[in-house]
Amino acid sequence: GAVWVAETRQRALLKLELDGRYAAVARDCDGEPMLFLNDLAFGPNGDIYLTDSGIDMDVIAPGGELNPDYRNLDYDGKVYRIDVNTREVECIDRGILFTNGVAFDESGDLYVNETLSGWIYRYKCENGRVVGEREEFGNVIENFNPAELKGPDGMKFGADGNLYVCVFGQGDVTVLGRDGKVVRRIKTHGAMPTNLAFGVKGEKSIYVTEVETGTV
Repeated sequence: GAVWVAETRQRALLKLELDGRYAAVARDCDGEPMLFLNDLAFGPNGDIYLTDSGIDMDVIAPGGELNPDYRNLDYDGKVYRIDVNTREVECIDRGILFTNGVAFDESGDLYVNETLSGWIYRYKCENGRVVGEREEFGNVIENFNPAELKGPDGMKFGADGNLYVCVFGQGDVTVLGRDGKVVRRIKTHGAMPTNLAFGVKGEKSIYVTEVETGTV
């Protein structure tokens, strides 16, 4: 019944009650501070899986402007698992080039994306815990150009088993099939979609947040 927030500026996982009160649940892992919290998803057993893009906001975007040398910065993107009962924090992977969206498929496997390369990675899971190494699942960038900032952001699995990925800078929601190949690309009004959610059961709608035009 609460809203869980990956809060970038506070560098904390927040638990927000519906009356507006909130509290920080996690700020570090084994004493190492979190840097750029980005997205989260609940695993099948109720644990939270949280992405940290692995760079300070003021380094990648000093004064709110993208660092022109952003591709050559020192990224250490991480994936955390947080037990919401004990508040134990575990780092399950790191060294990712700007970790971003995170989602679970119907079988309980974990998917995490890497914005700068366009890759969606998959981790095999058993009983809600990661048991496999990071493996490439699919790539959502249509035409890679290192001079352009574009890549996967928020993503969710649909009831059809396909993965719907907001591609920031590309202006679409790219749909990947169960084999990781592109099924279709749904254009957005604006080039910078950042996240999405599905409507209520039977609605067959996707709600997309888009930064360039500041709209949903």
